[in-house]
Amino acid sequence: MVRLQYANIPGVNLQHTAVVSLVLATCLSSAAIAETIKEYRYTVGAKANISVETQDGAISVKPGSDNQVVVTATLKSNNVEVDQQQNGNRIEIASHLLHGTDQTAKVDYELLVPPDATINLRSSAGPLTAERLQGDLTLEGADAVVIVRNVDNGVVVVRTMRGPVTLINVHSNHVDIDSISGEVHLKAVTGPLIRARSGSGKIFYDGDFGSEGNYKFTTHGGDIEAIVPADVSASFRAHSVLGRVQHDFPLRPKHSRFHEEVGRSFVGTSGQAGSEVVLHSFSGKIRLKQR
Repeated sequence: MVRLQYANIPGVNLQHTAVVSLVLATCLSSAAIAETIKEYRYTVGAKANISVETQDGAISVKPGSDNQVVVTATLKSNNVEVDQQQNGNRIEIASHLLHGTDQTAKVDYELLVPPDATINLRSSAGPLTAERLQGDLTLEGADAVVIVRNVDNGVVVVRTMRGPVTLINVHSNHVDIDSISGEVHLKAVTGPLIRARSGSGKIFYDGDFGSEGNYKFTTHGGDIEAIVPADVSASFRAHSVLGRVQHDFPLRPKHSRFHEEVGRSFVGTSGQAGSEVVLHSFSGKIRLKQR
């Protein structure tokens, strides 16, 4: 307990000291309830469906046991609460404000889930992180930083407005990324169908384009850069309407209906041409580099 003793000090106004004491007590009380941690546990079957939504907090998901979902929610304010419900194999969690608008009223979530669970995450500001999972993933946010690492088998869908997107070591059935202005970074990402699109953000790929997938990277005003090994096996088609296009590969000519324009486009194959790679930008630069 804090005690303020001013009674015997000359020149000190007791009424003012009472106000100071009240303000200090209020601040201490607010600090004590500013952060609350709650834990929720659920028993689920195979391929559970889990949805989590928060306004501007962080959400992270990692694998846990095969039949348990553990959610740790950190409430940053006493003006926010967590709604949670389970219907069979489906779990829905969301946070909302109790009293008006509070800039600090956010909830951070940490989840441990079965590796094969279907995950849906949404946060305005994020960040959103998922790693070492095998089920389908959907991550959405306006300014949220999205990071997906070490994911296999499932479908990965990412939607952002300005938030950057990073996928590392993802070997998926289908990757679908859309961002209005956020950058997209893909490292060691392969699969039968990989699509990334950004309105004005850069798209960067570092990998080998797999062996027999379809890859399509599209921007309006952003650049596209791909770094691949010398023994890459892919068929390439690149075009920028206003930007420059270049590559440092000895690509073999490929018969195509696509009109090739020097400095604006190129078409060719490398290796066994196992994967199909399409790179398109309206005004950005496109560069295919050899690692």
